[in-house]
Amino acid sequence: MSQQSGTDVSLVRSYLTLRKSVGIIGISLPFVLVFGKWLFESPGIQNSISAYYYTGVRNIFVGSLCAIGVFLFSYRGYKSDGPTGILASIFSIGVALFPTAPESSASAGVIGTLHLLFAASMFLTLAYFSLFLFTKTDPTKTPTPRKLQRNSVYRVCGFVILGCILIMFLGGLLPNHSIDALHPTFWLESIAIVAFGVSWLVKGEAILGDLPPI
Repeated sequence: MSQQSGTDVSLVRSYLTLRKSVGIIGISLPFVLVFGKWLFESPGIQNSISAYYYTGVRNIFVGSLCAIGVFLFSYRGYKSDGPTGILASIFSIGVALFPTAPESSASAGVIGTLHLLFAASMFLTLAYFSLFLFTKTDPTKTPTPRKLQRNSVYRVCGFVILGCILIMFLGGLLPNHSIDALHPTFWLESIAIVAFGVSWLVKGEAILGDLPPI
């Protein structure tokens, strides 16, 4: 194996590891926040993922989103994918820096608006990754059966994220917050984040990786 080909293999492995790391963080985040709060404070589910900023697991929440942001910033796919990774990075870090504000805060309106903008933009960008970027195929190559299977997973994950966004929007139109006791925002955000994580885990070929040639 030439030095150049060895370097290329190392780069591919590095990119796959990075993508797996993003996937693991995404899938585990809701569970870590819930069990972390239970461990350090008390049982109970917050109204949203961002509400964990005001609990004993604040550092986990902020650190996870910032780590995802850094990984997204360094994402390398097709050349045209770069700006999307940078935008997703900004939105992810923005959610961490502008979490949902407590109702008693004087700046709740401004912070809440910024949070909604960053969160909605982040989820939409993550759905775009799954539906359009991850499903790309080198036009000079025939997609492998595993690649076609991965594309199906990406599309399912992307539509799940979009579905969660739509349901959260429609839920916000309900009068008197009649279903708040069920914590719908938390559950929908969790499903969307897990779908994002699954998509990236598959992109890292931890699942449905191409089989070695026989």
